[in-house]
Amino acid sequence: MKQEILEIKEKALKNHVPIIMDDTLEAIRDVLLKNNPKRILEIGTATGYSALCFFDILVSDGVDDVNSSDIQIDTIELNEERATEAKENIQRVGLENNIRVIVGDAVEVLSTVNEKYDIVFIDASKGKYPVFLEHAVRLSKKGSIIIADNVLYKGYVMSDYNLHKQRTAVRNLREFIKEATTNDILETEILEVGDGLTITKVK
Repeated sequence: MKQEILEIKEKALKNHVPIIMDDTLEAIRDVLLKNNPKRILEIGTATGYSALCFFDILVSDGVDDVNSSDIQIDTIELNEERATEAKENIQRVGLENNIRVIVGDAVEVLSTVNEKYDIVFIDASKGKYPVFLEHAVRLSKKGSIIIADNVLYKGYVMSDYNLHKQRTAVRNLREFIKEATTNDILETEILEVGDGLTITKVK
């Protein structure tokens, strides 16, 4: 399966589809192996690369007695074309029973979800991160981990950036970080890997 995942990665890079960076994936690998999650929610599928990587890490590098059929990943994608490609990629490696692609606006989809997840991975519209965090906390249980990518957004979030073009995204990412780091039930670490990564434990 690793070869197929590598090919999916190379195609995404060739077509300029934003996918998870290698150093970010390494940081998430540590979280996955430490927590051995069975249920993962991903907000932002793209071509399915990250979901496939998460599954592969848990099965290939995780605990020896892991049952692959126990691992379930739900992943939400707004773009229908990318969602279709993601489904094809997932079917290509025979994981359609483990990874479910849900097509739709994440805010609308999340409002209909009431399951509990061990890991929630946020990597979608930066302007909606505060809303995603609210849902992620609701869909978590004690000990769940919420991971959010691109939280430093090219360095703009921690600078005095205030230009109109990215102002909303930057403002909302700052709001997301404030909530993640000040909420009493959350314990958050900010890592300067990739474009910034938060790892939040739900107490």
